[in-house]
Amino acid sequence: MAAASRFRGPALGIISLGALAVDQLSKHAVERHTAVGSLRVVIPGLLNLVHTSNPGVAFGLFADSENPWRGPLLIAFSVAVIAMLVWLLATGRAGGRLGECGLALILGGALGNVLDRFLRHSVTDFIDFHVGGHHWYTFNLADSAIVLGAALVVLELFREQAHPNQEPA
Repeated sequence: MAAASRFRGPALGIISLGALAVDQLSKHAVERHTAVGSLRVVIPGLLNLVHTSNPGVAFGLFADSENPWRGPLLIAFSVAVIAMLVWLLATGRAGGRLGECGLALILGGALGNVLDRFLRHSVTDFIDFHVGGHHWYTFNLADSAIVLGAALVVLELFREQAHPNQEPA
């Protein structure tokens, strides 16, 4: 068991840093090779690449706010969440392997988006899924890592419900 514990820390760090790196590389490519507002159809009727800049949070919330504290408050909140995720992972309170991997992905995604906020004062989004005229909110790979990570955490919770702890009370 000790060998598995020593392996988890570095592996979880690699997952987080990998999510951060893929996110930042994809955003850099979009920023370098497309103009803000540009649209490229990838799969007609399903997927576009759209270069947008979101100064708000998920789903564009607070994007239109002119409050000068919006940016610093969003960064502060993100840093607090990142600190909590690091604490959960570092202290072994992240659950089993699925939960740990999920929180590591959430951490990598959160780092990617907070880095954008800190450096650019907004988050670069570019993935536009749609079916006909029904579009989902434009997002990025950091957001994808966060959603995938949350799904892994929920999956672990359901697995634990199906297999309750057999240890004596």
